[in-house]
Amino acid sequence: RGWGAETQAEGEAGSMQGARRGTGSGVSRIMPWAEGGAKPLSHRGCPSPCCEWLRCCGGGEPRPRTVWLGHPEKRDQRYPRNVINNQKYNFFTFLPGVLFNQFKYFFNLYFLLLACSQFVPEMRLGALYTYWVPLGFVLAVTVIREAVEEIRCYVRDREVNCQVYSRLTARGQPPLFLFITQNQRVPADMIFLRTSEKNGSCFLRTDQLDGETDWKLRLPVACTQRLPTAADLLQIRSYVYAEEPNIDIHNFVGTFTREDSDPPISESLSIENTLWAGTVIASGTVVGVVLYSGRELRSVMNTSNPRSKIGLFDLEVNCLTKILFGALVVVSLVMVALQHFAGRWYLQIIRFLLLFSNIIPISLRVNLDMGKIVYSWVIRRDSKIPGTVVRSSTIPEQLGRISYLLTDKTGTLTQNEMVFKRLHLGTVAYGLDSMDEVQSHIFSIYTQVKPSQSQDPPAQKGPTLTTKVRRTMSSRVHEAVKAIALCHNVTPVYESNGVTDQAEAEKQYEDSCRVYQASSPDEVALVQWTESVGLTLVGRDQSSMQLRTPGDQILNFTILQIFPFTYESKRMGIIVRDESTGEITFYMKGADVVMAGIVQYNDWLEEECGNMAREGLRVLVVAKKSLAEEQYQDFEARYVQAKLSVHDRSLKVATVIESLEMEMELLCLTGVEDQLQADVRPTLETLRNAGIKVWMLTGDKLETATCTAKNAHLVTRNQDIHVFRLVTNRSEAHLELNAFRRKHDCALVISGDSLEVCLKYYEYEFMELACQCPAVVCCRCTPTQKAQIVRLLQERTGKLTCAVGDGGNDVSMIQESDCGVGVEGKEGKQASLAADFSITQFKHLGRLLMVHGRNSYKRSAALSQFVIHRSLCISTMQAVFSSVFYFASVPLYQGFLIIGYSTIYTMFPVFSLVLDKDVKSEVAMLYPELYKDLLKGRPLSYKTFLIWVLISIYQGSTIMYGALLLFESEFVHIVAISFTSLILTELLMVALTIQTWHWLMTVAELLSLACYIASLVFLHEFIGRVSVTGDNVYFIATLSFLWKVSVITLVSCLPLYVLKYLRRRFSPPSYSKLTS
Repeated sequence: RGWGAETQAEGEAGSMQGARRGTGSGVSRIMPWAEGGAKPLSHRGCPSPCCEWLRCCGGGEPRPRTVWLGHPEKRDQRYPRNVINNQKYNFFTFLPGVLFNQFKYFFNLYFLLLACSQFVPEMRLGALYTYWVPLGFVLAVTVIREAVEEIRCYVRDREVNCQVYSRLTARGQPPLFLFITQNQRVPADMIFLRTSEKNGSCFLRTDQLDGETDWKLRLPVACTQRLPTAADLLQIRSYVYAEEPNIDIHNFVGTFTREDSDPPISESLSIENTLWAGTVIASGTVVGVVLYSGRELRSVMNTSNPRSKIGLFDLEVNCLTKILFGALVVVSLVMVALQHFAGRWYLQIIRFLLLFSNIIPISLRVNLDMGKIVYSWVIRRDSKIPGTVVRSSTIPEQLGRISYLLTDKTGTLTQNEMVFKRLHLGTVAYGLDSMDEVQSHIFSIYTQVKPSQSQDPPAQKGPTLTTKVRRTMSSRVHEAVKAIALCHNVTPVYESNGVTDQAEAEKQYEDSCRVYQASSPDEVALVQWTESVGLTLVGRDQSSMQLRTPGDQILNFTILQIFPFTYESKRMGIIVRDESTGEITFYMKGADVVMAGIVQYNDWLEEECGNMAREGLRVLVVAKKSLAEEQYQDFEARYVQAKLSVHDRSLKVATVIESLEMEMELLCLTGVEDQLQADVRPTLETLRNAGIKVWMLTGDKLETATCTAKNAHLVTRNQDIHVFRLVTNRSEAHLELNAFRRKHDCALVISGDSLEVCLKYYEYEFMELACQCPAVVCCRCTPTQKAQIVRLLQERTGKLTCAVGDGGNDVSMIQESDCGVGVEGKEGKQASLAADFSITQFKHLGRLLMVHGRNSYKRSAALSQFVIHRSLCISTMQAVFSSVFYFASVPLYQGFLIIGYSTIYTMFPVFSLVLDKDVKSEVAMLYPELYKDLLKGRPLSYKTFLIWVLISIYQGSTIMYGALLLFESEFVHIVAISFTSLILTELLMVALTIQTWHWLMTVAELLSLACYIASLVFLHEFIGRVSVTGDNVYFIATLSFLWKVSVITLVSCLPLYVLKYLRRRFSPPSYSKLTS
């Protein structure tokens, strides 16, 4: 939706594209798409200089507006820029924003203050580079990573913003009119002015806006539709008055006034005259006038701004560093207290704080950040989840601790492709494998009858019993199929296929050129099925319908009345007259709950409806009633009278229709299935076994959502479903909540309206009950409600949430969740672009969580604790050294050794823990219960942290006291002795921690050891700084040095190896049973 530079396009023929005829106008092209407030882009990527009329509006409250058409003198309309912007920063806020996000972490801020303190001479302990180089490296890695992600995000947004649309312009007039062709997405909120469809209407696909699978019928403004050509829109003087921008996607109030007619024409505008951004034109080509753009779009107002997400793991690590800081302060105070606060003790406290600063490891942040990059790379490279993209590399550990998964339905769990699965006639049912029998019944009916005769099979003399039974069944099947072929709102449309043009195809009823259009994909599936068994809908207009039989005979029917489907009535009806016989028939189909009281008594309807519903099929009950001419005339008179009523019109109309809806003949049940995405059922079962509760949030109808929940096994066969009835006030909500409280192990189905009432009055009680349910289905949800549910789950449970969706209506939910996953669907990439992770199919979510999420969390937990252990060891040694030497604030090791210790000597082995795994990926997928262990956060807890602290104190003390004890006579070599033991201890501890060896781990261990040995030889002046003779290089080669270092290292590590063996032997972890 980014308005871009203009390029002239060729004029197109026909009344819709006659824009160039003698008007000085042209069809130019613009490049729109998406939300936000970045600069408009042309196809060259430069800011557009020609869109003055689309400059960003000033601030202030939204207010009603008037859009002037054909008034060159009134060009003061200003529109927000119409572009997508999923970036977290812009050019000016990038560096401040990144630095702020880094220094709000406690330990980053701590190290900044620490480095700054070295500019004060009294506090300086070593060279400045020992403090500034590590901090600069950490910040550089972070800034580079964020910059790469922002550039990738900008490139993705620019690709979408540069989509091209045709527009109708005249010199001296702002470019308000857009052409949008079939299957194109609407780039801005518009008023519908013209269509190329003969019936004067068009269908919209809105599933990316509201989640509903039904197509919506839209009507153009009547006076502009009557204009001869689209170019005439530039010649009329008119204006559109519209309400202020708001979030309501289901309502609109406005007027269209044409001033140059006599008298002026004024038409009211409603939701039927709108084309909201994000919807897709399903039929024909339309012309619209831009009403709202940018941040004023309905779709944008229903989404939230992208935010920087901070993972729970990072917050936990931040909390541990605060504890370490507390320990640092305590140790420093103890050291000064043991000196009896002598002299300038406050400076001594600061020097000890600096001396023991290694207690908080600066390398922790950079190790974790680089680990995240590795996890992201591994996810992208996984061949079993191809096409997966990591858009936010800062939160991969979140994937390993998800407690609630909130998923969209349409396009995420389902393909939005309806398939006819079952026809039930009471005594016999036909499935997909027996549809050829239905076809043979239809064929037998129409091959027995001549074109001039009735469709009922003629009586034959002396038939056998078999023939009579066969004919009776054929007649029943025929009546059912004919009812399905007639009772609908489907229109066949013919398009050119390159061989046959449109007019010829429509005249010949060409099968290859025909497509069906309807507001509901269910109805299209039913009509496609009747075509497959031999009865084809070939033509339809406002007053007639044509069916073609297997013998190519055309059956003509006059449409007398249509009673459309509504959410209240849950049924639709049609009255038709057969032109060949004059018979009038009233056909009706609807939900079993309402049709049960309309059809004649039977003993199978309720049972079979229940059976089909349990299979996840969407069931419709089809019935008919024959009407005499007098009976219909009487009904029509009463119906017309009711429609003319001023008071209680809808009630009176419903009463008249209900007078016909009695004792109808039950013909059949139909079962239609919304095709699920591949492997949805096993994926949901895996997530359930992993301890993840799945909630389905959809904008679709209650019945549709319930059927999909059953079909996908979101609700298991042995679970009851509690459908929360519609409530409008506090007392009704109270009663319904009490009724629901009495249910146990029961899935909840609730509509958005009832949810809003419950959250208004009983938010805590409702969330408490809902969180206890094994599954929750929220239908008719707005995008804002989806985000609200995510937020409430986070606040009430404190657990991590993951939101999965594929449409623009899921963006708010995805951005609000702790971990957002976008599915790249057929209907655009809005959700995918806004998500933290993008997948191509829902089934990939299982592996993303069970394997990559689990590994990322466990690896980061081990890595963080080991880095803390590494720093605590050397800090403990410093504490022992200072204690022995009269609490002097003198560093044990030079700055070079401190940096080398946490980089070249131990970095590679420690960082290789990001390649460790406790079980193979196949085992993690086979036993999702392993994931459940992570939900308690045991890999990184206060208990494990305390264990590593005790290990660090034990090993640091052992190495330092061992060095002082065994090398008392060679005290000048204390640095070389203790440092060597420390390096060997760290390398052995890494080997102790690893559970599955990778060849890179072995390389890292050997490489680090080789680096240290080389530095002993070539950099001995740093390691043996106390020696004045410089003979360390000879000393470290002696047998005495080697065996004493070996003893110290053995004493520090051997007890831990023994404890690990005993723990594995007597209290093995759950995963070890699967690896043995």
